[in-house]
Amino acid sequence: MLPLKGITVVTLEQAIAVPFATRQLADLGARVIKIERPVTGDFARNYDTTVNGLSSHFVWCNRSKESIVLDLKNEKDKEAFNCLLEIADVFIQNLAPGALERMGYEPKKLIQKHPKLIICSLSGYGSGGLYQNKKAYDLLIQCESGLVSITGSKDTPSKAGISIADIAGGMYVYSGVLTALLNREKSGKGTILEVSMLEALGEWMSYPMYYASYGGKDPERTGASHSTIYPYGSFACKEGKKVFLGIQNEREWASFCEHVLKKTSLVTDARFMNNTNRSKNREELKEIIENQFKEMSIHDVISKLEKAKIANARLNTMKDFFEHPQLEARERWRTVKTTAGSIAALIPPVTMEGFEPVMDPVPALGEHTDAILTELGLSSFSNE
Repeated sequence: MLPLKGITVVTLEQAIAVPFATRQLADLGARVIKIERPVTGDFARNYDTTVNGLSSHFVWCNRSKESIVLDLKNEKDKEAFNCLLEIADVFIQNLAPGALERMGYEPKKLIQKHPKLIICSLSGYGSGGLYQNKKAYDLLIQCESGLVSITGSKDTPSKAGISIADIAGGMYVYSGVLTALLNREKSGKGTILEVSMLEALGEWMSYPMYYASYGGKDPERTGASHSTIYPYGSFACKEGKKVFLGIQNEREWASFCEHVLKKTSLVTDARFMNNTNRSKNREELKEIIENQFKEMSIHDVISKLEKAKIANARLNTMKDFFEHPQLEARERWRTVKTTAGSIAALIPPVTMEGFEPVMDPVPALGEHTDAILTELGLSSFSNE
């Protein structure tokens, strides 16, 4: 039995955050009905054309869903939407602030009409406050939350290379809806929940926030290194290849000195006797480490690090990750159908005994419109 089999999710979604959340609900067996606007649909369909002509963003976030095209400015199509809400367990939306209310679907009134419905809204900054109606995209939330200020090199603040604000928001929509479903089992009542991307990413920013607010100084931007832990980051090996490693405690530091650097005197060297001193004298220590590493191939360095039980990694490209031997060994890949042919897809990261996640096709725009309207007893619609 799939965990969410029998749960119907109706969603007015676009871009990444909510589609990412609802795809995970679909992975667990929920029926996800995705309402899309006529002609263009979810604008993430057109972000790029790199996956056999389809958008990489869209195929990532939209497998296992049903797509229905409705124009919610049209009264007949609003009738279809109303019927969908009648059969829904969960309604999720991330339209522009106030858009849902302007269409006549204020959440408090909706839950009066549908007392068992779980209603979830995601926005950039949340309802109320000076930022309520401010436009919010991933980069902008990364800036407002302070992430960009601590990411990148000393001279160049940088955004994260993925849509981390969208993903953070989507994860809290996902976990929030699961929590609300669990609570409904106990109370028999639906609820209204809200997720702000600023607050979602803000939760993930708590360590640097505390560090700066109580320490009086922002963490420094250190590229792939760590602002307060050392050695931590990349170190050059023979032929210019780089290995990444992280040392978390004094036991690991002693093992690193003895088995990798072959310099046990460093363990008691006053400059490096604890993490605070190692971080303070990181340039001197980096030179010592790289002078040793530059005489060895990356294979030899990693071999020594493994024997010393020091955490390490190579710098993989995305192609390297796609071909990662660990993913292959753990059989993490499945095949998902699209309108442009089959593609590889990673199964969800939570492995649970007793069921296989749903890995159904990525829908074409409006692919399920006729079938859903027929199911609802509505034979005509405005988008033919």
